[in-house]
Amino acid sequence: MTSPTPNALLGPADVRELAAALGVRPTKQRGQNFVIDANTVRRIVRTAEVRPDDVVVEVGPGLGSLTLALLEAADRVTAVEIDDVLAGALPATVAARMPERAGRFALVHSDAMHVTELPGPAPTALVANLPYNVAVPVLLHMLETFPSIERTLVMVQSEVADRLAAAPGSKVYGVPSVKANWYAEVKRAGAIGRNVFWPAPNVDSGLVSLVRRAEPLKTTASRREVFAVVDAAFAQRRKTLRAALAGWAGSPAAAEAALVAAGVSPQARGESLTVEEFARIAEHKDAEPKAVGHEGQAPQ
Repeated sequence: MTSPTPNALLGPADVRELAAALGVRPTKQRGQNFVIDANTVRRIVRTAEVRPDDVVVEVGPGLGSLTLALLEAADRVTAVEIDDVLAGALPATVAARMPERAGRFALVHSDAMHVTELPGPAPTALVANLPYNVAVPVLLHMLETFPSIERTLVMVQSEVADRLAAAPGSKVYGVPSVKANWYAEVKRAGAIGRNVFWPAPNVDSGLVSLVRRAEPLKTTASRREVFAVVDAAFAQRRKTLRAALAGWAGSPAAAEAALVAAGVSPQARGESLTVEEFARIAEHKDAEPKAVGHEGQAPQ
């Protein structure tokens, strides 16, 4: 691999100069906070364990701070950017600051939620500073759409990082935790200070590592069927699963039958279940309620 150009990465003055030249003001609507610290983006690349043969997809590259650091380390980088001005400027920034790597960079000007294919070889890694307001749906969409992504490292709001990496039984364990775990082993991978961003956000940020399961979860239920159970369980998270899943199953008795068949207590709550248990419940959606009580009635 060709050595990167010295000082190719963007510093605080470079970011502000680029933004001024483009007439760009970071917007809250798109959750834009640009990283202005070269040490931080290099740390992200190291933590992501980006390898020389990796094909990395980056979502929301902004002015290109992380993009340039990824290009130093990876074989190829494809960036997905929704903003018209930023998308238009990024190829020129790469060409000016890292000309020897410009041929290994591709830009997709699109909303990441609508991306279903990428140019060039299939991506092996996802590394991104995700906009806070769409972090979870974008992450889940990319993991579903591109099964070739083996390793992911995303920077998200600290509370979102906690939720993604939460284990069953945690107060913040919920829909994002279970759905991320469907695809990958998930863990917190560090914290990021506010002063490395422009503008400085009023929330802390965290890194989350997701390593795709070597073997997909063993279940006869589809991802969509399992996720339907997860959504139902957490839509009314204070209720027991017998009550919370009544709408999904058709009745409280049908929900209880599915739970019992899956080996899950009908009195349990969603936050105590693993993704494997949610999958077992999905498999038993049409289990027959057992006739008990007076005159063969199922318990209500």
